[in-house]
Amino acid sequence: MPRLASRTERLSTFHAVELLKKASALSAQGHDIISLGIGEPDFTAPAQVVETLHRAADAGLSAYTLPAGLPALREELARFYGNFFGAPVDPARIIVTSGASGALLLAAMALINPGDEVLLPDPSYPANQNFILSAGGVPRLIPTTAEDRFQLTAEHVRAHWSPATRGVLIASPSNPTGASLTREALQALIQEVRARNGFIIMDEIYLGLYYEEAPQSALALDDDIIVINSFSKYFHMTGWRLGWMIVPESMFKATDRLAASLAICAPALAQHAALTCFEPDVLAIYEKRRLSFRQRRDYLLPELERLGLHVPVKPDGAFYIYADISRHSTDSDAFSRRLLDEAGVVVVPGRDFGQAHARTTVRLAYTLGLDRLEEVVARLSKVLG
Repeated sequence: MPRLASRTERLSTFHAVELLKKASALSAQGHDIISLGIGEPDFTAPAQVVETLHRAADAGLSAYTLPAGLPALREELARFYGNFFGAPVDPARIIVTSGASGALLLAAMALINPGDEVLLPDPSYPANQNFILSAGGVPRLIPTTAEDRFQLTAEHVRAHWSPATRGVLIASPSNPTGASLTREALQALIQEVRARNGFIIMDEIYLGLYYEEAPQSALALDDDIIVINSFSKYFHMTGWRLGWMIVPESMFKATDRLAASLAICAPALAQHAALTCFEPDVLAIYEKRRLSFRQRRDYLLPELERLGLHVPVKPDGAFYIYADISRHSTDSDAFSRRLLDEAGVVVVPGRDFGQAHARTTVRLAYTLGLDRLEEVVARLSKVLG
């Protein structure tokens, strides 16, 4: 056997995989399992988008595109950011990628040298650490609290920045908490990182799924932030593998060269179909679906509190609830197994998102209709009392 690179031993994995395997086996045996474990919308691409895909395929539009993507799609994305997120962007700064994962890989390869340290909040999406490792960097999780909205803060930067630190990787709204950075907190964080000549990679893939104030991109505060986004969540196109990144003008040429070598281009047919996402009647569908997610959140939050599953920070975006289970258990793995065995409900134990709150938290994804969420509450009521 060839010797594997040492980074393969340091990769973060989803510990809930074994739980999901068991849930799948129970489903195969005929049990009615309700999963709140996977962060994938139950909605799929609107019919208009699918129809455009078929037309593009019939027209033979499956050849390679430019590494940075179709010019027409980059222009639509630039308008979208200006109209919806208060951040007018030059299309020449946008690179269309194979999902947000492709964008994160390019950002890591363009910015991180071997040994460079990157700060992330604990809790956070575990795969983000792997993109840093892939470039030879060192991910460093910084414990956060509900008072911080489980986000990295300016104080964390001051306290934990070291001579090896190169930048930060943050998300707003966040997975697993659904909590956004406030404008004031983000501004303070930007100032601290900039004072140290560091970079900021901002994951905004849930920015379109907001439930309180209209969102604003981090680019509205600092034009040199590297922004990551995706068609997977707000546009409900998870398997289409289409995303984008917005980079400073000075970074575009190098990142474009990397894209040409590492990916050639994002899926061409998906790019052509995605142009339809920005038509007014299709955007109206996405808005209706966003309100459906808000309705689900507003139903679940008081019910979970009633069941003793405290939600320390009200999620204002995404489709996740990060709940404290300490009233019932101090072992989130055992608690998650109990819910599967006794209620047929899947939730993700906290250790998948970091160690700071690993034993006393679980993540629930409200990516199911209200009827199924009502069934979840009924089942949990029987188990938790």
